[in-house]
Amino acid sequence: QVQLQESGGGLVQPGGSLRLSCAASGFIFSFYVMRWYRQVPGKERELVATITGAGTVTHLADSVKGRFTISRDNAKNTVYLQMNSLKSEDTAMYYCNTLSGLNGVNYWGKGTLVTVSS
Repeated sequence: QVQLQESGGGLVQPGGSLRLSCAASGFIFSFYVMRWYRQVPGKERELVATITGAGTVTHLADSVKGRFTISRDNAKNTVYLQMNSLKSEDTAMYYCNTLSGLNGVNYWGKGTLVTVSS
């Protein structure tokens, strides 16, 4: 029943901006910590940002600090990742994630691809 669906990825030039969205359903969204990860083929999956149910940002990767912002709208069951001043190194598949406290299952969306290129 748990479903996470990312959107907003695409091709953008260096220095540009994108806003990713993750629409959630099947659980009490406001109770759960939400995370954004990213992954490049052949590389480890990287935690980008974390936000609590109440909207406190508890993690922001050093590589994106000052450029990316995580936020959420609990009324819309949606978490966002605002990505500014994008660099080529930000190119990756971006995934929305939450960990269930009921069954210990890690839930993932299918991902949205961000490509930063001139």
